[in-house]
Amino acid sequence: VRQLIVAVNKMDSTGYSEERFNEIVREVSNFVKKVGYNPKTVAFVPISGWNGDNMIEATTNMPWYKGWEKETKSGKVTGKTLVDAIDAIEPPTRPTDKPLRLPLQDVYKIGGIGTVPVGRVETGVIKPGMVVTFAPSNVTTEVKSVEMHHESLAEGLPGDNVGFNVKNVSVKDIRRGNVASDSKNDPAQESASFNAQVIVMNHPGQISNGYSPVLDCHTAHIACRFNNILQKIDRRSGKVLEENPKFIKSGDAA
Repeated sequence: VRQLIVAVNKMDSTGYSEERFNEIVREVSNFVKKVGYNPKTVAFVPISGWNGDNMIEATTNMPWYKGWEKETKSGKVTGKTLVDAIDAIEPPTRPTDKPLRLPLQDVYKIGGIGTVPVGRVETGVIKPGMVVTFAPSNVTTEVKSVEMHHESLAEGLPGDNVGFNVKNVSVKDIRRGNVASDSKNDPAQESASFNAQVIVMNHPGQISNGYSPVLDCHTAHIACRFNNILQKIDRRSGKVLEENPKFIKSGDAA
C-alpha cells in the first residue's frame, strides 16, 4: 500500500471540534511515520458518515476546516471531501507485460458450467484458450472462458477480479491460496524458502531464529518459520544496522 487517506469519522460526536481533529491528526501522523509513510503525502479528512459531512459535499458544520492538502509526484493536490481524496489517488501502473500471476480466492463448482476458480489478476493477462498451471498443486488445464461481474471478457487484466472456467479439473484438485500462471511463460513455482523484508508492528516479546508465525500472502494462509534473521535494517532507508541479530522486537525492521 503506497497511498493513504485518513478519514476521521464521527466528528459529530465531538461537536465538530477542531481541537480534537488536530489531536487525531498529530497522533496518526506519528503512527504512519513510524511505519514508513510521509504524513505530507496523506490526506486527512474530518467526516461524519452518519450525517454525511465532507463525504461527497463540503459541510457547513466545520467552518474552521479549509480542506486537505497532500504532496504527490506531480505536485501538491488539495480538496475538501472524502470523494475528492479518493479521486486524487494516483492509479498504479498495471503490469500487463509481466508473467501471469493470479492467486485463487475461491473455487466453485457451478452446475452446467463446471469448475470456476475466482481471484484477482495481480500481473499479466488471462484469456480464453490460455493453458494455465496452478502452483503448488502442479495442475495444468485450459481456460475455457473468463468473466467479471457475470460478463464475458476477452481478457482479464491486473486489478480485475475474475472467474474463469477450466477444463477437466475438479474442485478437489485446486484450492484457495493456489496461484494460476501461464504454463508457457515463466509459470509460478513452489518454493522451499525465500528472503522477506519484515517490519514488526506489534509483538509482546523478542523474535529470534526459529520463530514460527502464520503467514498471509495474497490468499494463502499458512504456518512458516523464520529460519535465519539475516539483518536488522532501518525501515525508512533500508540501511543495514546489524548483521545476524540475535533477536528483533516491536518497531524493528529486518
